[in-house]
Parts: sequence; structure tokens; C-alpha cells
Amino acid sequence: MLKKKYKSLLWIVFFSLMTSLQMISAQTLPLQDTIIMVDAGHGGRDSGTYYGSILEKDINLTIAKQLEKVLTKQGAIVYMTRKRDIDLSSIYDSAKKRGDLYRRLLMIKDKNCDLYLSIHINWYDDTSLKGAEVLYNPINKDNKKIATFIMNRFRQDLESDRNIKITDLYMYKNTTIPGVLIECGYLSNFEERKKLQEIKYQKKLASTIAKGVVDYLKADKKIKYIM
Repeated sequence: MLKKKYKSLLWIVFFSLMTSLQMISAQTLPLQDTIIMVDAGHGGRDSGTYYGSILEKDINLTIAKQLEKVLTKQGAIVYMTRKRDIDLSSIYDSAKKRGDLYRRLLMIKDKNCDLYLSIHINWYDDTSLKGAEVLYNPINKDNKKIATFIMNRFRQDLESDRNIKITDLYMYKNTTIPGVLIECGYLSNFEERKKLQEIKYQKKLASTIAKGVVDYLKADKKIKYIM
């Protein structure tokens, strides 16, 4: 009889411990097993926008790498469309840009991603414009939600006064997997151009984007805890 009581007590302790470990895991790894594609825009022959020798493709890649680190630390399975200065077009593509974008789409679908985050830098003739912003295509009903949560974090953490926008660009209207285009700031703005080149600010951008992703997944009840 005493042995049965001890055995029951041990099972209670065991299940309590397992529950506690699961709660700790959810809090410390809020993106556990979420598959995310991080797309560093442009690359190779395609520099994106630029200011002198400052190229969008380079900044996109450094921010994307920082984002990969943050998401991975929080438990996500992260894939990158590129990890170096290349474009994804084939020698057989007559239209190199379209070929590059098409292969990015194939990578997102091939990895069966839960989410994709496309990293870019903005440019506008009015050099007073600044601030990170998020664009989405309504092809997937979750895209606006993702854009809203990340944009809210941009407002809170980076004091951006921009708004979410709809984009009709080829890449974003041709995949049904949830995801958004993230413009991390304006290279045309003097103040923001300086910040976008700083590793400290790049890390802050990555952290802010990750918070927005967690907010979205939590609200969508895909995870239970927020960081």
C-alpha cells in the first residue's frame, strides 16, 4: 500500500516537472519548431537601391543574418534565400530578375514554411521620409495580421510613424504562404542611412521584427506565451 502511494507521488512529481519544463520552454523558445524563411532582398548583379557605395543588397543581408540569429535563439527553424552576395537567377533565364524572384518563391514553398519575412530598404525622392514599414499582399488572410503586428512593434521600439501598405509586386502576390515585405528604413534619408549601416541598429531591427512575429503567433493561438 505504501509503495503504491510513493509510486503515485512520484508520477505526480514527474508530470508537474514535465509541465513546468514545457512552460519554461514556451517562454524561452516562443517560436519552437516554427519554420521561417528569411529573404534578404536583391543580391549579386542586383544591388537594389543605393547611395554612392552604400548598397541595399548588403544591408539587407546583414539585417537578415541578425534576424536569423534572433529567430533561431527563440526556437524557430530558419532558412535563408541567400547567405552571401548572389542572385538566384539561372543562366537559362531570359529575364534575370523574374528568374531570381521565382526561385525565391520555390524555396519558400519547398521548405513548407509557416512564414516568410522579406527584408528590404526603402528609397524616396523626398529625403525627409523615414521609418520602417511593412507591406503585404491580401492573397493570404494572415498577411495583414502579420504586417500589423510587426508595424506595431516598429512604432513602439523604433518610433516609426509609417503605416502598413498593400503591395502588388510579383513575389508577394504569387505565394499563398503567410508573409510580408519589410522595408527597414529609407536609404534616401540622411539620419536613417547612418543608422542602417550600424550593427547595433541592425540588431535592434532584427529583435523588433522577431517580437512582431511572436505577437502574431500568440494572437493567432499558435503559441501560448510571449517573450
